[in-house]
Amino acid sequence: MNQRTIYVALLDDGTDVWRPVDAKEIREGLFRIVSAPSNPDDECWEFEPGSLVRCEERQLSGGSVLVAVARATA
Repeated sequence: MNQRTIYVALLDDGTDVWRPVDAKEIREGLFRIVSAPSNPDDECWEFEPGSLVRCEERQLSGGSVLVAVARATA
């Protein structure tokens, strides 16, 4: 399993904000989030640490990145 950076949406921010997080690749397009918020009282992630998520490539301001788009099951 490779560790990669994926992006998770922050909720309740008013605008689209994406947090880069560490995740382990389970198989192509499927990741388990291994990061934890550095300040959990200030950020509400769309998918919490430990979640298994499906990711898709998206264009953000920094270029093409992997974005968590849905909760997944193994």
